[in-house]
Amino acid sequence: MKQKKRSGWKRLGRILLYIIGFFLLLFVGLAVYLVAVSKMPPPVVTDQRALQLQRKELDSTCYTLGNNWFRKSNSGLYEMYVEGAPFERGVINGKLSGELIRRQEDVFVAQFSKMVPSKFMLHFLKYFIGWFNRDLTSHVPEEFKEEIYGESFSASPNYDYIGTNYSRLMNYHAAHDIGHALQGMMLVGCTSFGTWNDQSADSNLIIGRNFDFYMGDDFAKEKMVVFYRPEKGHKFMFVTWGGFTGVVSGMNDQGLTVTINAAKTSVPTAAATPVSLVAREILQYAGNISEAWNIASKREMFVSESFLVGSAADNKAVLIEKTPQGMDMYSSGKNTITCTNHFQGDTLGNLASNKLQMKESASEYRYERLKELMQENGPNTVQKTVNILRDRGGLHNANIGLGNEKAINQLIAHHSIVFEPKKRMVWVSTAPWQLGQFVAYDLNKIFSMHGLDSDHEVYDSAQTIPADSFLLSKEYVAFNTYRQLRDQIKEGKTVDINALIASNPAYYHTYVLAGDYAFKRREYVAAKQYYETGLTKVIATKGEENHIRKQLELCNAKLQANH
Repeated sequence: MKQKKRSGWKRLGRILLYIIGFFLLLFVGLAVYLVAVSKMPPPVVTDQRALQLQRKELDSTCYTLGNNWFRKSNSGLYEMYVEGAPFERGVINGKLSGELIRRQEDVFVAQFSKMVPSKFMLHFLKYFIGWFNRDLTSHVPEEFKEEIYGESFSASPNYDYIGTNYSRLMNYHAAHDIGHALQGMMLVGCTSFGTWNDQSADSNLIIGRNFDFYMGDDFAKEKMVVFYRPEKGHKFMFVTWGGFTGVVSGMNDQGLTVTINAAKTSVPTAAATPVSLVAREILQYAGNISEAWNIASKREMFVSESFLVGSAADNKAVLIEKTPQGMDMYSSGKNTITCTNHFQGDTLGNLASNKLQMKESASEYRYERLKELMQENGPNTVQKTVNILRDRGGLHNANIGLGNEKAINQLIAHHSIVFEPKKRMVWVSTAPWQLGQFVAYDLNKIFSMHGLDSDHEVYDSAQTIPADSFLLSKEYVAFNTYRQLRDQIKEGKTVDINALIASNPAYYHTYVLAGDYAFKRREYVAAKQYYETGLTKVIATKGEENHIRKQLELCNAKLQANH
């Protein structure tokens, strides 16, 4: 009998070993597969003579390379002009702005490591993203692949464990799409609008937008205003950061503008063309709205996005709304257009996912506030556009706290920008956020320049718009105190909660922070009071309201258990 039992246990052990061995082999096979498919071969460029080019230093923050130039303006913005064939301009871009490319990747990787502190998860995500983007380059025009490849020669040597320079830069162009889709987070909660004809004081088209993309304070420190004269297509400008040649905000020499706003999207199953590269293609090759539509329609995307396209040729702006499955063009039928983070077209606007987005996010509230301000201000001007982009209030000028996602100015913007397409004029904000001066650039003058002198200013100082007086207020000082205390709480430090509340008392999230802080310290009576106060404020999203109510229920349960 004992012999039979021992024999049975041995058979069971062998079966378990076979099962473990099978899954081990499966895991190893999967790992090998992920590593194999995550490799991204660069494009074949036979003429690489551009790699021998060297920049010339005019001073410590100003360089030239042939007709190309790069400088740090006294406004704090970096400015760069690049021309040539795809690989050549990528190489030149990298040689001129290499320090920014490397610093930007340091910031990006450091921020990503904060978001995903587990080394195992970081390595898993590395291969997952590589697998997810295995077909990415098949959706990217050859011209852009060559340009990114040329730029990659100036990328950092410190991140080979993530991937080759080329594969990293290419994947960074899809970072917005992947984060937006997989995390379900509104990393890009932007606001944009346009006016023309009787809604503009001089009847010309005016477009303004806030690019509310936040990846930590360091991410927005080195903004670049870049002017491109490509071998093919239109000359154009765009606002970007080191290593990124996609477009989130830009205007070409035809007076066509493109800005992007994220919308609700489902979790994708495979990569397609990154949104920023679709916008880049429109900017480089479209001269009017019809041409922009044709370019957008031929590109497959894996997230949902609104492209606000303004056109001097058409003297109006429209929204090209696009999902992985469908596409709409929305025109208000008036001489204005407004855009936050939901669709408005006849087809996509009626999607269940879009209606849920409007109900549960901050998008519709911000949209209504935008319309309210536009109606109050009368015929629009560039200065009025800047004023709207800087607005911190809620509906009917309610005090909803500083930093609220329902405000047009959430005090997180990477940049804010205003276009006057017919005049080929653009204004770009300077730090902090959109509170600093808006620097004016005249594309006609810039694209007629031949080279650069170290003492030559690129921007138009006469048309530059002054900084917001809010920077001199007690409220601004208090908001910086709030941000410091908020960050200390996130780092697990001890803080003065009364000082936190006094620094931003109208903001619901102040009380969420205070409640979570007290709850972790088992101070359930105090936590309950903070959560209850938070519920009386204007809360940005349904998800955040649900968090507060859940925490309130936990407080009540803890208090009942203690009694």
